[in-house]
This record gives sequence, structure tokens and C-alpha cells, in this order.
Amino acid sequence: MIASWNVTNKCNLFCEHCYREAGKESEHELTTEEGFALLDEIAKAGFKLMVFSGGEPFMRKDILDLTRHAASIGLRPVYGSNGTLLTLEMAKRIKEAGGSTVAISLHMMDKEKMDEFCRAPDTFDKSIQAMRNCEEAGLAFQVNTTVFDRNIEDVEQICELAKDMGAKSHHVLFLVPTGRGENIEEETLREVQYERLIRKLLKKREEMEFDIKPTCAPQFMRIADQLDIDTGRYTRGCLAGISYVSIIPNGDVWPCPYLPIKVGNVRETPFSETWANSPVFQKMRSMEYTGQCGNCDYTETCGGCRARAYFYFDDYMAHEPWCSYKRGSSGHE
Repeated sequence: MIASWNVTNKCNLFCEHCYREAGKESEHELTTEEGFALLDEIAKAGFKLMVFSGGEPFMRKDILDLTRHAASIGLRPVYGSNGTLLTLEMAKRIKEAGGSTVAISLHMMDKEKMDEFCRAPDTFDKSIQAMRNCEEAGLAFQVNTTVFDRNIEDVEQICELAKDMGAKSHHVLFLVPTGRGENIEEETLREVQYERLIRKLLKKREEMEFDIKPTCAPQFMRIADQLDIDTGRYTRGCLAGISYVSIIPNGDVWPCPYLPIKVGNVRETPFSETWANSPVFQKMRSMEYTGQCGNCDYTETCGGCRARAYFYFDDYMAHEPWCSYKRGSSGHE
């Protein structure tokens, strides 16, 4: 089970696709003490993987204190970072504090395009250096790439670069139009591109013998089954509200970072109670989807993207808009 806490909205970049619209620190962010209490509640609810994200998590001054506390109560601390602040010294300190893995963002192979996309000079170079710093410090890292029309041709090269740099995995996140991502919704991969890229990534996973994970693309479970490709430790596509949850900087609880539905607030109700009793979570766990997703062979293992359904249909139980699979069909284009 995975809990993701956006520890701050503060960020030193201004990426075009940012789901949190990060930049400035938001009002009423949880304090260190409230953070400790939240982590205790997350552990109490049975979660094991604790994702510290943002904004940029390494802009939060108490991130190492939060890391130590998480590790001390049996959570495994990992991070979603842009990598630009990850010096060698910081990588060493994270490891010493009990940090497990850092996800470093790299969206394009062209330095100038990447810097422009993130609205900051040297973003590309600093991300690459962050990978080197993690490798030298003995801190595991993965590479995260958000994919859309503009960078789809770069993805396979980034896979190869990630492996060459020593990454443990490459997670390719299919754009969900939320936050600033709504401004580039027209670049979202549609049906044919969507399925074609998933197939390419799964085949490349086998060829490279490297952990390549399509993310926010739950159909990878169905396509892997069709291609007879082992998905390893991955057993379901969309985890939102089932074995995944998000807490945003002010303590609001969401089913996932891309699904902006408030189901509680940790200042008002203990997180473990919200996780156990929220009607929204109960409904999501029922898997009683509508439309195409409600009449599918892969309900249990795919589930469709709930955030994408919500954006396009204002209904988080609606069908996945970019899935072309029909019951009884081969699923091929």
C-alpha cells in the first residue's frame, strides 16, 4: 500500500504539466508535528511505502526529520523530486536518514527543450547530475517521465539513459490533465498512441531486462496479458482509493494526486479513519464502474484511470476515455 504526501507546494521549477500547480508555498501546510502525527496514522492504517512529494520535497526544511520518523515507525521513505536540489551531500544525508529511493524527473532528451518546459535554466543538467550523485552515495533512484505528444519520441531513449545511469526503474507517466496539465490537455495521448506506446514499453521492458512501468496507464496490465509479458510485482493498474492515497499540503485527503476530490482532512479526522470509512473510497473499492469499464474482462487488474474518467466525465467511476478495448475483442489496433 502506497501513501503519497505532497509535503509542500513550494518548488524551484514551474513545469508546464505540474498537477499541483507548484511554485509558491501554499497556505496552511502541515507543520512538522502534524506531519509526524500523519505518518503515525499512515502506518496505523497499514501502509508501507511513504512517498514524499511536492512541489519539490527537498525545499521543505524538515524533510530529513520527516524521513527519520517515517523510517522509525516501519514506513519506507521514497521521494518524487525534480532532482535539481539533489547534491551529493544531500543524497548522502537522505540515505543516512533512512531514505530508500528518489524518483528524479527527466521529460526530454533535448537540454534546451527540457529547460524551457520546466521554466528554469540547467534543469536537464541538474537532473542528470542528481542521478550521478545518487549513484555515488549508494542511494537508489528511478527516473520519472511524463509523456505527451511533444516528447513521445524521446521516451525510449530516456529508458536507455535511465538504465545506463544506474536507475532501478523508469516510470513513464501518461499525462493526466489536472493542475497546469489542463493547459496542455490537447497533447494528451489518445487511443492509438496510448496503446501503441504501452506495447512498446512492455516489449522494451523484456528486451532490456529493466523495470519500465507505464503509470497512469492501467491498461498496461491488460496489454501485458495479451502479449504474455510478466508484469513482475505489479498486479493492478489503477490503485487510487484501493491501495493508494494522496495527502496534499494542507492536509486534505484525495484518492490520488490527479483526482482532486476531497474525502477528508487530517486536521479534522484521523487519516486512518478516513481511509477505512470514506464513502468515496468504499465506492472505488466496489469497482462497480460504468460504461465500458463496467463491462470489461480486466476490471480486477486494470480498473481504468479514475482521474482521467473524472476529468472528462465528471464521474470517477466512469469509463477510461482512451481505452480501445472491447469485451471479447483482441484489444489490438
